[in-house]
Amino acid sequence: MDIYSEIILDHYKHPHNHGRLVGATNTATVYNPICGDAITLDARIDECGRIQEVRFESKGCAISTASMSMLTDIAQGKEKKDLELMKQEDIQGMLGVDLSPSRIKCALLGQEALIRAFEPHI
Repeated sequence: MDIYSEIILDHYKHPHNHGRLVGATNTATVYNPICGDAITLDARIDECGRIQEVRFESKGCAISTASMSMLTDIAQGKEKKDLELMKQEDIQGMLGVDLSPSRIKCALLGQEALIRAFEPHI
């Protein structure tokens, strides 16, 4: 199977929840120094610690952008612990392709951004 399945290419070309979020309560930026992928994520997190809305901008490969697009759909209404419980296999399954160790880092970048969005900003 080609690494760039139709679903990945569709999310790469037409990412869900793409752009900046006006009124965001939290922002996180993550970077993969191995390949240069970067994601900036804006979230509105309510007083109960749940994501009410999330949007992102990215500069990177199809895998990292598609993964972030899919994860923003899943993240709505979730708490930090829900996102931390997601395993590498869950994200790879969501993408529908087997990924090499270097490519899985691209797929996991979005999860890292979502988790970091919950961290207090100094």
